[in-house]
Amino acid sequence: MRLVVGRIGKAHGVKGEVTVEVRTDDPDLRFAAGAELLTEPAARGPLTVSRGRVQGGRLVLSFEGVHDRNGAEALRNTMLVAEVDPDELPDDPDEYYDHQLEGLAVRTVQGEELGVVEQMIHGPAQDLFSIRRPDGGELLLPFIEEFVPEVDLERGLVIADPPEGLLELSEPAPAAPEED
Repeated sequence: MRLVVGRIGKAHGVKGEVTVEVRTDDPDLRFAAGAELLTEPAARGPLTVSRGRVQGGRLVLSFEGVHDRNGAEALRNTMLVAEVDPDELPDDPDEYYDHQLEGLAVRTVQGEELGVVEQMIHGPAQDLFSIRRPDGGELLLPFIEEFVPEVDLERGLVIADPPEGLLELSEPAPAAPEED
C-alpha cells in the first residue's frame, strides 16, 4: 500500500537540499538515509534520500542525483510516497493511517448516525475527517480528542462529539434537477 509521507517545499540553499512538509508520524524511518521514496507525479522519482536534518523546526533533505538549487526547485510540490505493508500499524495506539479510517461509520456519543469517513484531509493546523453525510452532504470534523473521543477499528466505528453548531454547517447534497 502506498502512503503519502511528505510534500517537497522550497529549495534550501544552493546544494540541492529541499524543505519537506512531513506527513508521517515516523519521519526517522521514512526519511532515513538510503530510503527510496516514490513520487507523485511519478516522473519525478523515485528519489533516494542521501541525508536529512532538522533546521529551524523544518525537515531538510538531500536526494541522490540532486546537486543544485535548480534540481531542488524542479521537485517543488512533489508528493513523497512510501510503500507500506497494509497490515503495518503505527507504533502509537492513538495514531492511524488514512486507509484504516476511510470507510468507517461515524456516530455521535448519543448514537446519531453522522455518515461515513470518506477522506482524511491533512491541514497545516490539524487533520480533518471528511464525512459523507446520509443526506449526501459533507461534514468536516477536526480529528482532535475533544471532538473524536474514540476510534474503534474492530467495530469499524468513529465516535464523535462535535461542538455545538458544527452539524448545522454541513452542507446537504444539491437537489437533482427536476425533469420536464
